[in-house]
Amino acid sequence: MRVVAGIHKGRQLKAVPGKSTRPTTDKVKEAVFQVMGPFFDGGICLDLFAGSGSLGIEAISRGMNRCIFIDKHPKAIQTIKENVRSLKIDESIEVFRADAYRALKAAAKRELTFKLIFLDPPYGKVDYEELLNEIVNHQLIETNGIIYCEHDPAETISFSLESFRLVKQVNYSGTIGVTILEHIN
Repeated sequence: MRVVAGIHKGRQLKAVPGKSTRPTTDKVKEAVFQVMGPFFDGGICLDLFAGSGSLGIEAISRGMNRCIFIDKHPKAIQTIKENVRSLKIDESIEVFRADAYRALKAAAKRELTFKLIFLDPPYGKVDYEELLNEIVNHQLIETNGIIYCEHDPAETISFSLESFRLVKQVNYSGTIGVTILEHIN
């Protein structure tokens, strides 16, 4: 696993030990960032269910100013911190061990808004529509902000919210489903 593009291109990243996470492959990262960016002119991103932090780190490498990483597993938090230290990007990040919904409420209390949000929860464990509603209700996504949803390819992300436009929905290699949404109002 490595950083695909930007100022940290080619740098290796550690994966979370064990089988509790599924790292997003470099090939998938490259493809989805071509759709979402591929480069950014500043902004804050949120990497919810962050695992190793590779998606948020990729966003920083491609021009995001800051990233907030959230995961509830201690091994994931430790791995994110190691990856961040090795790239010397400590000043650009915040890492919190928390439940996703609690983290969204905390971000709302801080009046944060994000240009990019990554949602990559354990497959089949999260109701995406409920999660998207929370993000909109707490006003956490900027207008024209992007939400990346990674899911089981057999799962279809439904979003009845009028707040979003479907940018892309695709399955990669029959193992990863990706839905990319743009917040339109």
